Amino acid sequence: MMRAAVVGAGVLGLAAAMELAERGFKVTLYERNPGLGGNASWLAGGMLAPFCEGESASPSVVERGRQAVAWWARHVPVTRNGTLVVAPPRDAPDLDRFAQRTQSWERLDEAAIAALEPDLAGRFRKGLYFAQEGHVDAREAMNALCQRLIAKGAELCFGHPFPSDGRAGVIVDCRGFAAQDALPELRGVRGEMLLVRTREVRLSRPVRLLHPRIPLYIVPRADGLFMIGATMIESAEQGGMTARSAIELLSAAFALHPAFGEAEIVEMSAGVRPAYADNEPRLIERDGRLCLNGAYRHGYLLAPDLARQAADRAAAVVD
Repeated sequence: MMRAAVVGAGVLGLAAAMELAERGFKVTLYERNPGLGGNASWLAGGMLAPFCEGESASPSVVERGRQAVAWWARHVPVTRNGTLVVAPPRDAPDLDRFAQRTQSWERLDEAAIAALEPDLAGRFRKGLYFAQEGHVDAREAMNALCQRLIAKGAELCFGHPFPSDGRAGVIVDCRGFAAQDALPELRGVRGEMLLVRTREVRLSRPVRLLHPRIPLYIVPRADGLFMIGATMIESAEQGGMTARSAIELLSAAFALHPAFGEAEIVEMSAGVRPAYADNEPRLIERDGRLCLNGAYRHGYLLAPDLARQAADRAAAVVD
């Protein structure tokens, strides 16, 4: 039997384990934490937005991420309502620059924005709508992948470090920033997020606000929850969210809609994203392992592509 050990239960590890299991591998997933969470994937917005990411990412990220919505939809619930990008009137040039750097958008006027998101009526004069994009609830998606893996006969070992006993078969290392021992070229990029709850605002899709200091995105979740993120700080320092970041995120959310000023703060969290110098995730073969890493801010978007690469290589190894 083809065997594979996947180390790390972040989004890359779960996606790789799923792809391997679907190709007939007997998969064992090892995670040092006692359960899901405790990693950057747990704090992610879950946006499947290849075209929006083209504003700052390379064309290869856009191209590799175009199939993400379809892959995720085969495995977990996906909301396919697109992405809305808006900017205050004073920052209209930023919206034009965003349009110049991206593709597959539709320009919206004030009336079209109101039709798309009624609770934003009268607040923004111009916007961009990326209809082909989608999003998942990151935590629900991770849980759903675990359940599908169990149904396919995979063994999930939480609270267990990987035992290097030579009997694992193909080893796929998805430890994120913890893999610096094997991948010293990784750097850490802190991301911070808020979860708030309000019944005063309803959104049907992720909304990106082009804010002059901190580009903000707000992702709607169930039960009146909204995920607000995310900072990008060149630091590998662990710890909670800083007061500065909390103030900036909340101020930007208030600029999107004043009702966020009265929202209940449910969670404030921070995590360290692993990144390579070019900010592009990749598969590296090192010391007998297939290393999937460097997710940066593209973990959910590029997990399907990286998982396919790992499964292709694993199949070639066992052949």
